[in-house]
Amino acid sequence: MQNASLARARIAQHPHRRQGSKSQMTSAKNILMLMSVAGAIAIAPLIRISPAIPAQVEFTPPAQPTTSIANPQLIYTFVEHLGTIKSLAFTPDSQTLISGGSDNDGIIRLWNTTTGKRRGIINRAHQTAIESVVISPDGQTLASGGDDNTINLWNLKNNKFTRSFVGHTSNVLSLAVTPNGKVLVSGALDGIRMWDLLQQRPLATLTRFDNLIYTVAISPDGQTLASGDNIGVVKLWDLSTGKLIRTVPGAHANTVTKLVFTPDGNTLISASRDRTIKLWNASSGELVRTLTGHNNWVNTIAINPNGQTLASGGRDGIKLWNLTTGELLNTLYGHSDWVSAITFSPDGTKLATGGFDRRVNLWLLQ
Repeated sequence: MQNASLARARIAQHPHRRQGSKSQMTSAKNILMLMSVAGAIAIAPLIRISPAIPAQVEFTPPAQPTTSIANPQLIYTFVEHLGTIKSLAFTPDSQTLISGGSDNDGIIRLWNTTTGKRRGIINRAHQTAIESVVISPDGQTLASGGDDNTINLWNLKNNKFTRSFVGHTSNVLSLAVTPNGKVLVSGALDGIRMWDLLQQRPLATLTRFDNLIYTVAISPDGQTLASGDNIGVVKLWDLSTGKLIRTVPGAHANTVTKLVFTPDGNTLISASRDRTIKLWNASSGELVRTLTGHNNWVNTIAINPNGQTLASGGRDGIKLWNLTTGELLNTLYGHSDWVSAITFSPDGTKLATGGFDRRVNLWLLQ
């Protein structure tokens, strides 16, 4: 089972290639039992962190003194990664961008978003690819998930390793953290698990080997978890009880690649390899709108903190959408290959994009 899962994950990293292609609810009693056991935690040796030294950066001065969300300007390009950029995240203060590499580039890099200089580097963060990174709301902890089946925690004060969660038996493709910073949720090819970030121990397993989980997202109120799998099914879970709230079968005709909630929590947005982006009523599960315009897989999406602008990435560049009207605002062509990762800064002033061309681009929005 693990070998088959790994094979699927490798194919997922290269959309040019041909795609290969029970639910176990943990009771409240089991959750309490799991919470009382630290288990499944391993401590790794200290990792040497290179000092923050000037990195190889291409600087593009803004052509105009001001810009807009619909017409962002490329200001920095970071070109140190050795493989596809699979994961990006901003610190809560928007001052640091964190990027993770794929294709045996298990390195995490930290960039100063104001100066364009590298702030730090974490070598051997994972044995192979880094599939997902997420930062706790207080900006103190970085969690990374990789193809080595592990989730590693890092102290962002000094970029040092603190703990590993080792419960998954296959690639960890997606991570999400509750707004209060207490619970980390991981989606992997073997299901969904919950972890206590404060006490750094396992909490519960929501589902095992049901479907291959490619993406998870948590609602702004921290009550609902959304998951998307390899056959296009979207599910909503109650995080307080671990119970399944709703299943949207056939939400997409292919793998769900990314899920995000709007800041008000009213809408869940899903992206898929079926070339579409869909907006769902988070309460009823009804389809609100479908965005079409990409000519191939939609690999990733991100929503601006203003709740009005969505960015999506795929083979044909980066597209910006007006979520209120569904209008396509602009298409950006800052990458020479597939776009694989996108994120907005928390202050809404910058957009970061990563691609199969091994580049991380930083765009100024306003």
